[in-house]
Amino acid sequence: MEILHATIKGTGKPLLILHGYFGMSDNWKTLGNQFAENYQVHLIDQRNHGRSFHASAFNYALLVEDLYRYIQHHQLEEVHLLGHSMGGKTAMLFAVTHPQMIAKLMIADISPRKYEPHHNAILAGLNSIDFSIQTTRRLVDAKLAELIPEVGIRQFLLKNVYWIEKGRLAFRFHLQSLTENNAHIGDALPNGSSFAGKTLFLKGAKSGYITDQELPVIDSHFSNATVVTIANAGHWLHAENPKDFYNAVVGFLAA
Repeated sequence: MEILHATIKGTGKPLLILHGYFGMSDNWKTLGNQFAENYQVHLIDQRNHGRSFHASAFNYALLVEDLYRYIQHHQLEEVHLLGHSMGGKTAMLFAVTHPQMIAKLMIADISPRKYEPHHNAILAGLNSIDFSIQTTRRLVDAKLAELIPEVGIRQFLLKNVYWIEKGRLAFRFHLQSLTENNAHIGDALPNGSSFAGKTLFLKGAKSGYITDQELPVIDSHFSNATVVTIANAGHWLHAENPKDFYNAVVGFLAA
């Protein structure tokens, strides 16, 4: 079985970080370097993302299996686990499945509830790209802009565009699999599943992913959870307010 790609930095207790949908470990490079001053940081590419393997099958049970194999491969024991968005869904399911492997759990701007699919415009934009026609990043951006007006989202997606060979661009993520399995991205944590360990939920003040309505759902699965709000930040809270995000995580880990 293939092992997930990761960048490992620093020494100390392992801190594993899982990116979100359409993301990659590189999104966490700056914060990863900061965390690596006190921890052994593993910036992990989940399947069908970044430099990890591509597979047609894609759901949270498989992402959990991938992470379990990664931890076993690197002979890690109790780890701190931090996941953002899709990575948070993976982290939650991992914690309720393998609680003995988690020291502390951190979930960034996602809750255990089901989210309806809401990436249709992004997927349509990405699937409109023909790299035999869009042969430069500028042309890719212009084509994406027809369906994705938000500059910040396009910049985030364009980080996945790379030169697969001289003169030909490609996406790092496995677009066909992500498109076919998009319905799974919002899956809820299974009913009755729980993790009693110390857990931190970080919500963006300007994001709608964790609202007061989610608090009872969080409590039902994570009895030892604290929810903190990161000011002046939306869904990409770690990028929009990295200072407060860093301080919240480090404070939680040190407590």
